[in-house]
Amino acid sequence: MKTSNQDESPSRLMDAKIREFHDWRGATLSRIRKLIKQADPEVVEDLKWRKVSNPTGVPVWSHDGMICTGEVYKDHVKVTFAKGASLKDPKHLFNASLDGNLRRAIDLQHGEKIDEKAFQALIRAAVALNEASVRRR
Repeated sequence: MKTSNQDESPSRLMDAKIREFHDWRGATLSRIRKLIKQADPEVVEDLKWRKVSNPTGVPVWSHDGMICTGEVYKDHVKVTFAKGASLKDPKHLFNASLDGNLRRAIDLQHGEKIDEKAFQALIRAAVALNEASVRRR
């Protein structure tokens, strides 16, 4: 008998996390997840940084290292790329966390559409960067 979420698979936990939001935010996070999985079928899903104020944690997608996280806020969904500052962003999707030397983020507001091809290109570039880092070790 399962007694805690620790016994659940990360994908099932992420399904539950998305279902927590019965509005545009859940739909947006679900769409982001689908685009990530299409761009990288080998992506690993997880929920990290669980705490009392956020018991289900933060969705994380990885492939040879972290690619990005998906966080839901009151007025936006934030997709933060762990090594975003090292990625080329010709379509200028990054619109948040632009001052740092490492991360970059995309904040999506209600009704806002993302350039799906450009987003998937960022995912593939992040995977390639992670794979290159692994090969150099």
